[in-house]
Amino acid sequence: MKRFLLPRERDFLQAVSELAACNPFLPERTRCERAALGSDFVEGEPVWSLRVDDPEKPRANVWRVVERLEPLVAQLRDRLIAGAKPAPRDLALYEDGVLHWMYQRYYIRFFEASFGREASQSDRGRWRFYRDFRADWDRFFAFENAVPQNRGDSARTFSFCRQVQRAFEQIFRDIIGNSLPAAQLRGAIWQSIFTHDFRRYQRTLYERMGDFVTLITGPSGTGKELVAHAIAQARYAPFDERTLTFADDDAAAFFPINVSALSPTLVESELFGHRRGSFTGAAGDRKGWLETCPPLGSVFLDELGDLDPAIQVKLLRVIETRTFHPVGDTASRQFKGKIIAATNRDLEAGIRQGSFREDLYYRLCSDQIATPSLAAQIADSPGVLRELVIYMARRVAGPEAEAFVPEVTGWIEQNLGRGYSWPGNYRELEQCVRNVLIRRNYRPARTAAGATAPLHRVIEDFRAARLTAEEMLSRYCTIAYAETGTYEEVARRLEIDRRTVKSKVDVELLKRLQSDFG
Repeated sequence: MKRFLLPRERDFLQAVSELAACNPFLPERTRCERAALGSDFVEGEPVWSLRVDDPEKPRANVWRVVERLEPLVAQLRDRLIAGAKPAPRDLALYEDGVLHWMYQRYYIRFFEASFGREASQSDRGRWRFYRDFRADWDRFFAFENAVPQNRGDSARTFSFCRQVQRAFEQIFRDIIGNSLPAAQLRGAIWQSIFTHDFRRYQRTLYERMGDFVTLITGPSGTGKELVAHAIAQARYAPFDERTLTFADDDAAAFFPINVSALSPTLVESELFGHRRGSFTGAAGDRKGWLETCPPLGSVFLDELGDLDPAIQVKLLRVIETRTFHPVGDTASRQFKGKIIAATNRDLEAGIRQGSFREDLYYRLCSDQIATPSLAAQIADSPGVLRELVIYMARRVAGPEAEAFVPEVTGWIEQNLGRGYSWPGNYRELEQCVRNVLIRRNYRPARTAAGATAPLHRVIEDFRAARLTAEEMLSRYCTIAYAETGTYEEVARRLEIDRRTVKSKVDVELLKRLQSDFG
């Protein structure tokens, strides 16, 4: 009997199998594509990020793999129908190849149903293309020697395809920037949704991820809520092929609470709910987010580091037992959703200071994501600043955006300099874009430590090791002189000669420092 797989076919399908299960935002994707395509691999896409200049440009390697895969799986189907008896491993490779081809084949239809022109249609209308999907499934798997071993049925596969597509689009379109820190963040979000082992996720974990709390840390203004939203919107939802609906089609998925914006009493009420008369102003019963949140939803606790210690105890109980009590009620309720938390505080320092519970901290650590600062992105890839300005300008300036971008980037370079550290991160950059649009000016706020924009540039140059020893001494002498006002005091503090200090002071930097120090 003719062999089911030739060696070169097996090698190709092995690469496709690994590609289908890899994290698309990490370098492993490129390695798998190169293994599958060989000399046909197209270089130039080491980081998968949204291209603000040409966001719809197709990914050449994706379609080259599909073009090679489509005729192969059709040939293998014919061999199976002809009576081929593949080894279990070869059959698994066939299944992976078919499923990867089906995912790519229906990607656009999933996109249109979730994000595009069909997203506003009735649930049944949005997912009617499942019938075509099911027909393809039956064409490749509905005979005895090609039954998938660990993939479930067509409806479950349809659910996985929709989840993967939603996860990719949420991450790809919301977390922009071609820097390594941004790529690592996209990869970390993907792992929070699917874990590092996609096969295990498909087999057993897809219905259990709501049990894991996700903790997002990072400086203020670095997009922690965007990360939380991407995770919440990409949870697995079963598909009902009888009604052509997903279990989460009619349910809200994201319930955010900003802990620092509310008093402890209101935070407790928002989170747990309350009974009438349980505190002043409680005029009626109210369900909190923990009770309102459906099984496939997520409650997002922003600024968790500011949570009152008494509420920390109650939150710990929710995580440990999945139960809670509304304020003023003795009846227990069950929480069925997922908890996502974020903070810009050092929780370990909070534990040492007694403001944050250690036992709660360890319950939050099963899944952690750190968002990078804007300065870290720019230090790795200076072009990120222009990308972000384009992205923000399109939101605030509309059709004027393309002409407006050079005005913003030029103003930033001339007035803040390339080394400005953006202490307010993306939020500050957006305010800068808006200010330049309206007033052609932007004044950075002083930081709590009194650091100014020029001083930030020196610090960032130092961190990035961009200074020679001579430049470092010059800038340090200039900063010290701006602070003390005399060459003699600088010489005393630095233990060098007064004449050396005078020769090293940078007059232009000194003017900017004195202007900012006021």
